[in-house]
Amino acid sequence: MAATGTEAKDLENHHNDCFIQLSNPNIAAMKEDVLYHFNLSTSTHDFPAMFGDVKFVCVGGSSSRMNTFIKYVAAELGLDHPGKEYPNICAGTDRYAMYKAGPVLSVSHGMGIPSIGIMLHELIKMLYHARCSNITIIRIGTSGGIGLEPGSVVITQQAVDECFKPEFEQIVLGKRVVRNTNLDAQLVQELVQCSSDLNEFPTVVGNTMCTLDFYEGQGRLDGALCSYTEKDKQSYLRAAHAAGVRNIEMESSVFATMCSACGLKAAVVCVTLLDRLQGDQINTPHDVLVEYQQRPQRLVGHFIKKSLGRA
Repeated sequence: MAATGTEAKDLENHHNDCFIQLSNPNIAAMKEDVLYHFNLSTSTHDFPAMFGDVKFVCVGGSSSRMNTFIKYVAAELGLDHPGKEYPNICAGTDRYAMYKAGPVLSVSHGMGIPSIGIMLHELIKMLYHARCSNITIIRIGTSGGIGLEPGSVVITQQAVDECFKPEFEQIVLGKRVVRNTNLDAQLVQELVQCSSDLNEFPTVVGNTMCTLDFYEGQGRLDGALCSYTEKDKQSYLRAAHAAGVRNIEMESSVFATMCSACGLKAAVVCVTLLDRLQGDQINTPHDVLVEYQQRPQRLVGHFIKKSLGRA
C-alpha cells in the first residue's frame, strides 16, 4: 500500500537525518557504557530522554563561561524566566560541566588537547546513545591573534599543527596515526553571514594553529623555559601568518578530527585577546576581556536563533 502524504514526509525526514557515526565497533556490543568523566552511564541514565532533542552543542574551556552561555542562549531563545537555574548535569564530577536549555547543550572541556579529547570521546558517545541526529557542534573560546586587532573573532577555516599542516597526529599502540582536521565549509559561511547580520565586531575567516603548549609551543618569550630569541619568534609567527594562520589556541585540531570522523557538522569560533606580533602577555583590563569573551557567544547565539527561525 502506498504511503500517505504524512508518512512519506516522515520517511523522507528519517532518510535525511544525520546520526552520530562512532568509529568504534566495540561500543555496540557493550551492555553498559560508563562515561566516567561525566559521571553518567547508560545503565543509570535515560540518554534519549535527557538529550534526544539536542540539535546544537557548544563547548568551551571554562565551566563558568559555559554556564554564562547557556543562560544567554536560553534568554535569546525565550526559554528563560526570572530566577531560572540551569543545574550542572555533571555535578557528580569536577572534571567537566554540562548545561542544557531546550535543544542547546553547553559543555566545558578544560584546557588543551588531552582535556578536550577525553571530553569529546564521552560527549560523542553520549549523543550516540541518545540517538541524536543533525547535530551542529561549535567550539567557542579565546585565542591569541596574529596580525589582528585584539577582540577580533576568527572563524576557523582549517585547524593546523605547529608546522602549519592540516593534520592531527596521535600515537596509538606505539604507532603514529595522522588524521585530517576538516571542518564544515558551509557552516563557516553561515557563521560569516551571522557576523555580518550582527555587525558588532571584526570577524575574519582563517586557519587556526593548535599547539600542545601555551608558552614555548606558541613561541612566547615569558615562560619558565625559552630557547629562542625575539627575532626567532617574529620569524615563526610571520611564517604562520603567511601560511594563513590568524590565531593560535590548544584544542581545534583534535576537535576537528573527532567531529569529522563521527559525522558531526563542526566549527570553531574564537576571539583574539591580543596580537602575538605585538607581545606575549595578556594585560588588557578585566572588563574589556569579559566583553571580548562574549563576542563568540553572541555570534553563535545568533546562529542558533537564526537556525531555529527565531532571529
